[in-house]
Amino acid sequence: MRRTSRKRIAIIKYAGMTLACALILSSLKMFAQQPDGPQTSAPPAVGPVARSSIPRHSGTTERITVPAGTRLAVVLENGISTRDAKAGDSVYLRTSFPITQNNRIVIPIGSYVRGELLDSKRPGRVKGRGEFRMRLTTLIFPNGYTVDLLGAPRSADSGGNETMDSEGKVTGPGGKGKDAETIATTTATGAGIGAIASGAKGLGIGAGIGGAAGLAAVLLTRGPEAHLPRGSTLDIVLERDLSLEGDQLRYTDVGQFSPITPPPAREQ
Repeated sequence: MRRTSRKRIAIIKYAGMTLACALILSSLKMFAQQPDGPQTSAPPAVGPVARSSIPRHSGTTERITVPAGTRLAVVLENGISTRDAKAGDSVYLRTSFPITQNNRIVIPIGSYVRGELLDSKRPGRVKGRGEFRMRLTTLIFPNGYTVDLLGAPRSADSGGNETMDSEGKVTGPGGKGKDAETIATTTATGAGIGAIASGAKGLGIGAGIGGAAGLAAVLLTRGPEAHLPRGSTLDIVLERDLSLEGDQLRYTDVGQFSPITPPPAREQ
């Protein structure tokens, strides 16, 4: 009987302890669920959600190469003369014929070309001709796309007797024929005046005086200036490859024909 009573008492104690533990756990859970009271500060800022770094596909830009040796037909926009030209002066031209590649216009009519004079020399009073050299450095498309180029003129139609060598040097005409004409004219004039004044003797004296006057005029006068008037047509040769971005050439305006103003007629 005593063993049974002790066993019951132990069971009751265990059950009581279990119930007490359950009550304590329930109280703690309810206490944890209670709000902390009114919120007196702003909630912490939530940072931006980090995006996964997905590599973007970068398409390669189309490159178009206009090879060295290509000729550009251009028209001179500002006249050049050794009378007042000097090294460093700007030269302005525009294209008058398109350049195509794979049935596509890559350099349209009306594109602008800029360059500068490398040197300029006036003709001498006794010998030496006027000459200047230019170099083309910049190409501007109708849509504003601008690229560097290296080019030099190879031929020019100026309406005069200027010549151009393989380095793009423009040389003016010589003045020997005009000098001889000047001396001959003054000699004849002097001879005529002398003959009227003193007969045959005066003829010789007048001719000598006239010839001396003509020679002096030649020595004091420069030869013809080298001159390319506005409207002169030239061929420019690219001296190195010209690399262009294909995306920049997707324009709708490919240039329009405009009448070329011919250079003024000059005495040959």
